[in-house]
Amino acid sequence: RKHNQYTTFFSTMASSQGLELQGSNITLEKITAATDASKRQTKIVCTLGPACWEVEQLETLIKAGLSVARFNFSHGDHEAHKACLDRLRTAAKNTGKHVAVLLDTKGPEIRSGFFAEGKKIALVKGETLVLTTDYSFKGDSKKIACSYPSLPKSVTPGQQILVADGSLVLTVLECDVANGEISTRIENNASIGERKNMNLPGVIVDLPTLVEKDIKDIQ
Repeated sequence: RKHNQYTTFFSTMASSQGLELQGSNITLEKITAATDASKRQTKIVCTLGPACWEVEQLETLIKAGLSVARFNFSHGDHEAHKACLDRLRTAAKNTGKHVAVLLDTKGPEIRSGFFAEGKKIALVKGETLVLTTDYSFKGDSKKIACSYPSLPKSVTPGQQILVADGSLVLTVLECDVANGEISTRIENNASIGERKNMNLPGVIVDLPTLVEKDIKDIQ
């Protein structure tokens, strides 16, 4: 009965005030129509790299709506980033546009180790994979190294570990603090290479927010 009362109320309001459902005025023509980039309210962040860091390429990006240029300090050196920044400023001047600059520091990282044979290993769903904090260990499909020394003390059974941008998911089974190892269950078939990023969702990691490289980059 309440549902009918509310429905009647809103139907009356809509008919008397000309209201319409949100988004009902959006059409395919409006979406695909050319827009004036200078009037956009949404900011577009673009990561600059070798594929798009020449002046002409930057001008094209700026005209298309580039608002913020992201410099990824996980790669490259100060000299290369400075040269790219100079080209960006030239492109911004040529187009008469203001472009913000974002310095994305590398920050602390956790990575898998190296392998005993080959550059990749194949992992099978349901099997057990041991992670050791001995980073000198050369791994295989049964055991690999992890660069985070406090791993066994930071995670607990049931938590997940994401490897290689989430392409590999591991579930913690057991933590062996004394030996610096944890046992995990492989949740999906995957083939990974050496030194892949590792993420610990929901875990407060025992690593500094800023590492020495970040401080030098900011300075």
